[in-house]
Amino acid sequence: MVLVGFAAAILLGTGVLMLPISSETGDATSLVTALFTATSAICVTGLVVVDTGSYWSGFGEVVLMTLIQIGGLGIMTLASLLGLLVARRMGLRMQLVAQAETKALQLGESKRVVLGVLRMSLAIEAVTSLALAARFHWGYDESVGDALYSGVFHGISAYNNAGFALYPDSLSRYVSDPWVIVPITIAFVLGGLGFPVLIEVARSIRRTKTFDHRRNSWTLHTKITLITYAALAAFGVVAITAVEWTNPDTLGALSTPGRLLAGIFQGLSPRTAGFNSIDTGAMHPSALLITDMLMFIGGGSAGTAGGIKVTTFALLAFVIAAEVRGEPSVHVMGRKIGAQVQRQAVTVVLLAVAAVIGGTVAIMLLTPFDLDDVLFETVSAFGTVGLSTGITADLPDAGQIALVLLMFIGRLGPITLASALALRERGRRYELPEERPIVG
Repeated sequence: MVLVGFAAAILLGTGVLMLPISSETGDATSLVTALFTATSAICVTGLVVVDTGSYWSGFGEVVLMTLIQIGGLGIMTLASLLGLLVARRMGLRMQLVAQAETKALQLGESKRVVLGVLRMSLAIEAVTSLALAARFHWGYDESVGDALYSGVFHGISAYNNAGFALYPDSLSRYVSDPWVIVPITIAFVLGGLGFPVLIEVARSIRRTKTFDHRRNSWTLHTKITLITYAALAAFGVVAITAVEWTNPDTLGALSTPGRLLAGIFQGLSPRTAGFNSIDTGAMHPSALLITDMLMFIGGGSAGTAGGIKVTTFALLAFVIAAEVRGEPSVHVMGRKIGAQVQRQAVTVVLLAVAAVIGGTVAIMLLTPFDLDDVLFETVSAFGTVGLSTGITADLPDAGQIALVLLMFIGRLGPITLASALALRERGRRYELPEERPIVG
């Protein structure tokens, strides 16, 4: 149902974007261009084959904002509800213990989850949009109407990690302006953490302010998400800033404060935000590879970020650490990680690798572009990031269709696959004789 629903939304968006009223020139848009743009918007990716601000009319841009909002809210809501559905399959005793201990989302609260996602999302988008509109109006002399429109568009795009911008250079013109860069960064970080994490953190802050002394421990999911997200963010910022510090085509041409701001933004954007404030195509190959890795991992579960998710990445790291130490089971922060969850993480990662490799090989067979550019493009599409070295519009129709499939798989694949694996658990009535093949 999830896959069919999103596919239907993409087809509907494609049909609307093909209408003459959606383009600035009044001409009908080709099927591939409309399909690519609608998929990129619904899957909150941000890859484009035409310049958003100059090609689409005001009506077309409103359609894009609507598709982005549907995609972002839909993913957060569906992921949260699927999480509850998976939780319902736990034993009754385990459910009661988990609820009493964590005070997390309780079962049967589907309506509360939907309303909570909606309220939180609209509130963050509103604050971000107003902050950006104020800067555009007073800092760049835009009219109130233009500033508000631009603020709302980029606020929605930022929180939903969509990466769509109304400028051909994304946010490069604001590379040294913290009043634009910082609100957008905060918005896409909050959107990328996920609703379950945000709601737990908000509850903790509220209890602290009201001197509520009830137990306020976070769930293992929240702890893993926050710690891993922070560690990867710090690594991305330091690595990309260091590599690009003297590159005259990226950070090297800026002042020291400008370099730091741009480095922070460019290091955080691969969390699937998709905006860029420097020329991505001019980055050093090592910085592109680092960005590939960060885009593939993505952000938090049940959020607007894509990728395999930081929790999946962390679980694999914990499994490796336990195996290296020779431990028979995986223990993390006072909890044991079940074998089923470990298998799910391995399955999601390996299938994601297969999708990226398959897409990369297909596009390299169709185009003359080198591996660095094509791999960056396919990882960006699968991770629903939207960063590009500039080859998207030059791909043939078949190459763009390949990216459409990657965006769709990358947006819905990890969520639906992990849920399906959890919900299909079944017992085995017998075990076969054990034998150990040679590993390594």
